Amino acid sequence: MEKSNKIYQAYVEILKRELVPAMGCTEPIAIAYCAAKAREALGALPDKITVAASGNIIKNVKSVIVPNTEGRKGIEAAAAIGVLAGDASAELEVIARVKPEDKAQLSQYMETTDIQVEAAQSEHVLDIIVTVCKGTDTAQVQVVNEHTNIVKICKNNQIILEKEIVDTAEPGKPDYECMTIEDIYDFAMTCDLADVQELLDRQIAYNTAISDEGLKNDYGANIGKTLLKAYGNDIHIRARARAAAGSDARMNGCEMPVVINSGSGNQGMTVSLPVIEYAKELGSSQEELYRALLLSNLVTLHEKEGIGRLSAYCGAISAGAGAGAGIAWLCSKDYKSVIHTIVNALAITSGIVCDGAKASCAAKISAAVDAGIMGFEMYRNGQQFYGGDGLVLKGVENTIRNISRLGRIGMKETDKEIIKMMIGQ
Repeated sequence: MEKSNKIYQAYVEILKRELVPAMGCTEPIAIAYCAAKAREALGALPDKITVAASGNIIKNVKSVIVPNTEGRKGIEAAAAIGVLAGDASAELEVIARVKPEDKAQLSQYMETTDIQVEAAQSEHVLDIIVTVCKGTDTAQVQVVNEHTNIVKICKNNQIILEKEIVDTAEPGKPDYECMTIEDIYDFAMTCDLADVQELLDRQIAYNTAISDEGLKNDYGANIGKTLLKAYGNDIHIRARARAAAGSDARMNGCEMPVVINSGSGNQGMTVSLPVIEYAKELGSSQEELYRALLLSNLVTLHEKEGIGRLSAYCGAISAGAGAGAGIAWLCSKDYKSVIHTIVNALAITSGIVCDGAKASCAAKISAAVDAGIMGFEMYRNGQQFYGGDGLVLKGVENTIRNISRLGRIGMKETDKEIIKMMIGQ
């Protein structure tokens, strides 16, 4: 693919936009970011905070530990630390540089501040409105559709910033709809690596570091360590354990950043860590690792574009299929093995639901990576799922479209029921 090609340029911009660092689960971090921006607009430390959040935000914040809050969970903790110590200019690393003295003040601040949480009456899956007050002054910030996409800032009912909420492509946003597996493969094989090396080096470094931390110390259910203890040190197990260990740490308060994919740190670790582990096992060159990571990242972004940032469909499943694609290429250097791996993997784990961010995400990641590896091993051994087998259709794009329909449309009511159950309704 020529560098002058619009699709080539779109892919580079998509990667720059998507492979960014985040510290902590991105939903509570989005609340902290929104809260930090609201305090910035208010110009004072508020004595009242109100957070209105869509159901999927509530679901994904309820059970995950917010970093730099002394082990606290939930919307209240995320909003409070964002207001008290957040750096609004750091976006998804908004609470990455919280000082010890700020942590020490958090408990008293939460006790003396009126913090209220309510369900946002919104048609948007990702919607956060933070309102802060100090005396008679108020400020409000709203984020919609993407974790840092601010659509409104106002103070004392005066609009500081407002933009239209759109579900179609925004001006200046790269064309995600141009993505196809065929073009992704072409781009990954021919990309000038100088255009993406910095992004991929950061993904390798950050995600490997948090995986090391998860394997070294005690986090959550310790899925990564359990896999190695129970099943041994085979590459198939190490690939799963590496990704799971990163999630063990991240879901349970680890204060280290990850490089995300599709707005999710868990997905960012799932697309990268198994591929990195396979590259080590195979003795792959650095160039081969980069190209495999381009495949895994872009395949996942393509799958997720049809589903959306948040849904009842577990995002790790898309990322596991993406990792499978990267692994398939490392092992075979063959396009057919890549497309069959994706289809096989999606057929295996298409029913796993998202019931919020928490310790069990690590186990779901392990299952998703296992499906990606199984998808490749099936093809390598002359086996595959065929069109008409459940949701599988002939052609990788048709199967991806079916899975997208399942996640975005078919599981809408499932999502509502999951949220109701999680909040005790």
